[in-house]
Amino acid sequence: MRVAPRIAIALIALGAPAGAQAASAVSSNWAGYVVRPVAAKRLRSVSGTWVEPAVDCTPGQTSYSAVWVGLGGYSANATGLEQIGADSDCTGSGRAVYSAWVELLPAAPTGLSLKLHAGDRITASVTVIGRDATLGLHNLTTGAKASRTVRVKSEDVSSAEWIVEAPSDCYANGHCRTLPLADFGSVAFTSATATLGPATATIAGGPWAATSLQLQGIRSLRAAGQPGQTALVLATPSTSSATDGSFTVSYSERSGETPGQEAAAVPGFTGGPPG
Repeated sequence: MRVAPRIAIALIALGAPAGAQAASAVSSNWAGYVVRPVAAKRLRSVSGTWVEPAVDCTPGQTSYSAVWVGLGGYSANATGLEQIGADSDCTGSGRAVYSAWVELLPAAPTGLSLKLHAGDRITASVTVIGRDATLGLHNLTTGAKASRTVRVKSEDVSSAEWIVEAPSDCYANGHCRTLPLADFGSVAFTSATATLGPATATIAGGPWAATSLQLQGIRSLRAAGQPGQTALVLATPSTSSATDGSFTVSYSERSGETPGQEAAAVPGFTGGPPG
């Protein structure tokens, strides 16, 4: 479990002008979309809905995936990130575990007492007014809700995100390692919107530059009986719809391949092994 925050940035392609096709970038731990205002303005809120994925687990291989929405954390000098989401993880015995959480960097993540199952329809939101952050998660399938309102020490509202992530383990010295990404199949986001001033808009329809992030990671195949071999793990977002803010992040794996260069990590959920 993480005990110290991680601050690093992705390899970023400069965002396209508002209303144009999204720019693209690569990360070792994030897949999805990030939007940043074209002027120095503060985003007020972010929200999105997804279907909790059913992870494909293999005995002997622990792996993790987190789906979340958040504000901040994407700039080179980021000192905060307000995010809420859900994990779909695999234990070493091959059991799938689902959990909800909230995290406000640089503080540690906190679990939420909200039961989740694969196939549940989840909606999440983050709103920051001044230094007060309100984060909510609603299981639309069961009707269960959880929310937190927190005074943030170091708020960041310079970006909004809709992300599938490979969580990390972080240590007291600030070093972090990205955990193996679980095979989540696909995650379909809908109603992905952010609010800037009085206006609320979708990823492709707002006064901001959008960046599409592809996750590129490496998985050891040793546990699968292939000593010394690795696989290139990809999580790739589709084009986002301007009308309803929908897109899908899909998992894929290519045996025996490695990325041309190591992708950088960005701050995010630093979850640990499920209990």
